[in-house]
Amino acid sequence: MEITSLFRENIRQLAPYSTARDEYDGELGIYLDANENPFDNGFNRYPDPHNKRIRAKISAMRGIPAERIFVGGNGSDEPIDLLFRVFCEPRQDEALSISPSYGMYRVAAATNDIRLVEAPLTEDFRLDTEAFLSRATHRTKLAFLCSPNNPSANLLDPAEVEKVIRGFDGIVVLDEAYIDFAEHEGFLPRLAEFPNLVVLQTLSKAWGMAGIRIGFAFAAPEIVAAMERIKYPYSVNIITERLVLQELERENLRREQIALLVEERRKLVAALEKIPLIRHVFPSDANFVLVRVDEPRRVYDNLISRGIIVRDRSRIAGCEGCLRLTVGTPDENVALIEALRYPDRPFDKSAAPAASGSRRATVTRKSRETDITATLDLDNASPSKISTGLGFFDHMLDQIVHHGGFSLELTARGDLHVDEHHTIEDTALVLGEAFRQALGDKRGIGRYGFALPMDESRALVLLDFGGRIATRWDVELKRERIGDVPTEMFEHFFDSFAQAARCNLHIAARGRNEHHLIEGVFKAFARALRMAVERKPLDFDLPSSKGLL
Repeated sequence: MEITSLFRENIRQLAPYSTARDEYDGELGIYLDANENPFDNGFNRYPDPHNKRIRAKISAMRGIPAERIFVGGNGSDEPIDLLFRVFCEPRQDEALSISPSYGMYRVAAATNDIRLVEAPLTEDFRLDTEAFLSRATHRTKLAFLCSPNNPSANLLDPAEVEKVIRGFDGIVVLDEAYIDFAEHEGFLPRLAEFPNLVVLQTLSKAWGMAGIRIGFAFAAPEIVAAMERIKYPYSVNIITERLVLQELERENLRREQIALLVEERRKLVAALEKIPLIRHVFPSDANFVLVRVDEPRRVYDNLISRGIIVRDRSRIAGCEGCLRLTVGTPDENVALIEALRYPDRPFDKSAAPAASGSRRATVTRKSRETDITATLDLDNASPSKISTGLGFFDHMLDQIVHHGGFSLELTARGDLHVDEHHTIEDTALVLGEAFRQALGDKRGIGRYGFALPMDESRALVLLDFGGRIATRWDVELKRERIGDVPTEMFEHFFDSFAQAARCNLHIAARGRNEHHLIEGVFKAFARALRMAVERKPLDFDLPSSKGLL
């Protein structure tokens, strides 16, 4: 098959846009060719329009020559759109897709004014090869297969996929976004066998880079070259390139996470099969599971009310009554199972796990002496709402929030009629636990931090969220109380916080005015927290040479 004969005529004749970097590809020099700002801030130069470093890395990892790799700057969606533009004449040609499947094929076809013909899968989502190929005509230039398929989650029979590749006269686009979760290795190792095959893969799923938006098209060099000619010249920016190359070095971590997700998928399927309201659980080779229920909208709304967001697919032909459930963390999966198993049970929002990627935690502690709830958000500086019944203590906690740049809602009801001890101690334990939970795996945090002057006083707070627990208090207080708080409780507060947060905390302060002294301590503590929990935007390494915190 002569691949270039399938290109649109105008694409064959197209002279690509030439960037300044196309005309000079050296590494050193005084760059006065691209009208860039000459002052270096790390981002003042245009990125490599051909993504050579990413292609070289993927080539080495996958064993595919670089000239067979196209890098898409918006996941797999950019390659999908470009393939329509390379091969399909608007208002004239057609494309073919299985149904139900990934909705972007239909959107890209409509955007390019191409008729998309959909061939239904069988009731159990198998590919009927003869029925699929029978819908192709002389106008059909592209055929889309998604395996494992979205939303059905099943791997299409590889033998049937091969029949389509061999039996179709146009370009077969095999979308393998979820192939890492399947036992089958996919068709990438056999790419050279099939000149008319394009394999799409992405870093959004198994690699956990959905927020970065990078995908790949693996194809014959002629196809890749055509896609390069018509793409926007700088679709992958410098920040994205750096992050991708950084994350691609974590292949061992990726394998561990895939193994965990596959095991969690097995547990989730086993649990779902025992839940009465679920009529059927479809087999899954992806990182999600499709289930059929009697009243999908009611089940969906009930999950939403519990803070669990799934995908309602019940309006899609072939998926009537179905919900799509992504495999989450172990805690998230337990929350999902419990919500489905006991839909009428009252929901305790404070017991729900924080969303993945969120640095937010809600902690409740109830005892005979106190009833305390705290909601902490490390990445939101909303005004605090703090009430402990102790005015000066509230003022000090507000210093932590204001100067730390956090959001905190904390309500404490304690046995103040006895004394302040239990309220202050348990507040510290709750707050420390909230920090521990919100920090999660601690990747990318500063870890350490802070010294601060306060009028004639000065305070030094040394903090380490490394997991070792120790407290050192070097603050001399002569007054019995500051405001309505006994001075002996300040040391106890920080010691209790360190125990709950599992951190190392050293505090030293000197000064004449003890109100200033303690306020300086809390402000320095806040700034130390701010430094320690701050995430570096381009670095999500664990801040430990041991690789463990």
